[in-house]
Parts: sequence; structure tokens; C-alpha cells
Amino acid sequence: MKELKIGGVSIKWLGHSAFEIDYTKKIYIDPYNINTAKNDADIILISHEHSDHFSPEDIKKLANRETAIILTPDCLSKLSRFDILGKSFTIRPGNKVKIGEKILVEAVPAYNINKFKAPGLLYHPKENDWVGYLIDFDNVKVYFAGDTDFVPELRNLKADVAIVPLSCSNIMITDEAAEFVNSIKPRFAIPMHYGTKVGTTEDAEKLKKLSRPEVVILEKS
Repeated sequence: MKELKIGGVSIKWLGHSAFEIDYTKKIYIDPYNINTAKNDADIILISHEHSDHFSPEDIKKLANRETAIILTPDCLSKLSRFDILGKSFTIRPGNKVKIGEKILVEAVPAYNINKFKAPGLLYHPKENDWVGYLIDFDNVKVYFAGDTDFVPELRNLKADVAIVPLSCSNIMITDEAAEFVNSIKPRFAIPMHYGTKVGTTEDAEKLKKLSRPEVVILEKS
């Protein structure tokens, strides 16, 4: 399947953790390894500063003068070094941004609780204020997890679609991703963060077997 359509919202996977979502606006999330310069983004959302999520070269391929680029403060400080069109806005966990009449973007905490790259040093520390996104499209809620574990702030999250990472030692492994979607019970779950640096479609198939909500494995667009 190339895209998931739900309530007028179209969701496409661009590989790794990059997504294109269409409703009344064209939204890109964490663009990475984009092949073609489209410069057609209304909104670009960036979850955190790691290079496979925050890629100024790819943002430049999608942004135009009217694009709203929403990103964490550490990303904004780096983006200013590049000649990129658009208007940049910072966001932190708990912040909400209304876009047009029908889209509400909420930043959701995204961090590790048990993934260490060295003793006492997490890959994604809570104090960095990195984020996932809960996007309310009038009658459909889409949650993009970013790089995170199943942290306490997510236990009461409500979404129709949950886009979740898997297969990597510094985020949810596949079993944890299944525990997460089985807990929050979205209508659909979409796996991401595999097929490039880490993970394979076998990890996505494993998520499908372990999950009670329907898991949609998208083909790369």
C-alpha cells in the first residue's frame, strides 16, 4: 500500500522516519533523503536534531517562502546557518499551534527512559525537550512518535493513527512498539525508522503479528 487514507487525510511514507501528509495543507515530517526538490510544503515538522530527522538539505528541497517550519530550539539555531526559504517557529513539549481553520499541532514529549549510549547518558534525554507530534485534522488525529520510548506521558494519548518507531536499540524495539500500540489502541499503526540505517521489513511484519490494532506497512513513496 502506497498511502493510508482516513477521513480525508492521506499519509505517505518517504522512507526512514519521513512522512508526507495531505489534508487541507501539505505537511512533511522529518524529511530525510528526499529525491526530488518539490518546494511544495505548507508545513514542515522536525522532531529533534539527529541528522536522520533534521536534515537542512532536505528541508531546502521542500520549503518555499510561505512554508511554516516548526522545530525544536536546538534545530532552529542550526537551521539559521542555511539559506532556507520559509518561516521558522520553535516548539516544546506541551505547545500547541493552530494552522488554518482545521489543523491543530501539539508537541508531545519524546525521550528515552532505558536506552543508554554510555553509562548515565541517554540517546534522547528528556531535558532536550525533543518532541513527537499529535496532529488533529478536524476529525482525525495522527500521532507521529519521533524517537522515543513508551514514556508515561504517552499512556493516555488518543489517536486514530499512530506512527511508531521500531527495530532500533536507541528507541522502541519492536516488542515495545507493539506494547505501546496495544495500550493506546489507535485504529491504525504505521511502523517507521527501519529499512535505512537499521531494521528491515521483517521488523515491521513482527509488529503486525504482535499488535491488536491494524498495522499498515506502507511502501516507500
